[in-house]
Amino acid sequence: MASKKLLRILAVLLTLSLLLAACQPQSQTPAPQQEQSQASGGQQAAEQPQQPAAPAEPAKKIKACYVYVGPIGDLGWTNAHDVGRRYVDDKYDWLETLYVESVAEADSARFIDRFVVEEKCDVVFTTSFGYMDDTLKAAQKYPDKIFVHVSGFKRAPNMATMMADFYQIYYLNGLMAGALTKSGKVGYVGAHPIPEVLRHINAFTLGVREANPEATVEVRWLYSWYDPAKAREAAESLVASGVDVLAFTEDSPAVVQVGEEYTTQKNQPVYTFSHYSPMHDYGPNSVVSGQLVNWGLIYEDILTKIYLGIYTNKNLENVDYWGLLSGGWQLGAPSAVELGARFGEPINPKFESALKEYKITEKFLGEISIYDLIFKRIEQMRDPALLFDPFTGPINDQAGTQRVKEGQRLSYLELTTIDWFVEGVIGEPK
Repeated sequence: MASKKLLRILAVLLTLSLLLAACQPQSQTPAPQQEQSQASGGQQAAEQPQQPAAPAEPAKKIKACYVYVGPIGDLGWTNAHDVGRRYVDDKYDWLETLYVESVAEADSARFIDRFVVEEKCDVVFTTSFGYMDDTLKAAQKYPDKIFVHVSGFKRAPNMATMMADFYQIYYLNGLMAGALTKSGKVGYVGAHPIPEVLRHINAFTLGVREANPEATVEVRWLYSWYDPAKAREAAESLVASGVDVLAFTEDSPAVVQVGEEYTTQKNQPVYTFSHYSPMHDYGPNSVVSGQLVNWGLIYEDILTKIYLGIYTNKNLENVDYWGLLSGGWQLGAPSAVELGARFGEPINPKFESALKEYKITEKFLGEISIYDLIFKRIEQMRDPALLFDPFTGPINDQAGTQRVKEGQRLSYLELTTIDWFVEGVIGEPK
């Protein structure tokens, strides 16, 4: 009997408690941080008055330092990198940048050490192929720092690689060069025989010979990234040998200026293709197109991911930026490379009519003008599926040996370590 009375009393009490709870004003759902605090703090924490969440502590500033192989006023490779550095430096309050210019490749280790030890840099960008081994040694020496090497292929847990590559653009310029040459002789002034430059010369030659199968590309090596006097001498020597189109890898407008002088002062048209920075104004009557880069897009992507903690000094071993027309380093990313001698103008209007008149028969597209083929190829190469690639076989080397079978393509590793010239190149790849 007593137990039944006790049960009735408990039932009444429970009913009263439910009625009282229903009459209370309902509170809002607590923030996730508060829910976590109550769950982990037990009864005592639940009884404490709720405090507003503390504001997130601002992240510390990042100090990014750049080692340049040439002067920032070279109007080529180094200038383009410095434009990219200034872009991110101006855009982000949390970012501080420093740079050192004209660092010999044999002396890069000293400057990397100085940036880490004396300047306390968090991230070091080294912007020349020849800095690769010293960058890797520094990454191993300073495992708490982050290093990014441009144009190389060696990586470590705290060392990534990046490149905005021009081989697709060089191929497009080659199409134009092959269409415009009257002599069938095209010249190329090359800086150093490294895989990057060999890849670009080969892609350029593939384009030249697609438009003009009998044309050749003669290479003159400078063994220097920046030497306007030697570049001018090499360009004039090539013109003297019968060349009427010039492309180059050297960080000045010297080759473009040679073409302009022959075209306007000597009544001997020499067509040119500029390199890395806008050079149209140095050869408005000579420069047909060129390669342009916006390094700022890649620097921004890397540095913001470091700032957000996505990239750390422990997860960079497989991080490699390979910026092509399609974006390349991540699906949907903006492309860092562009066709043209100035931004927004893929082809100098002076040469459009000649390129529209020059027609070839393409295997799948039938008869098509070089002008239309260029924009068709851009469309194909911008597609994430990469519907066309210049290094698709069959491709023979200088000796006539087939290096790429029909229907196959060179892999990323083969492109970044290439050490041979394609058929049609005159010169040694070393």
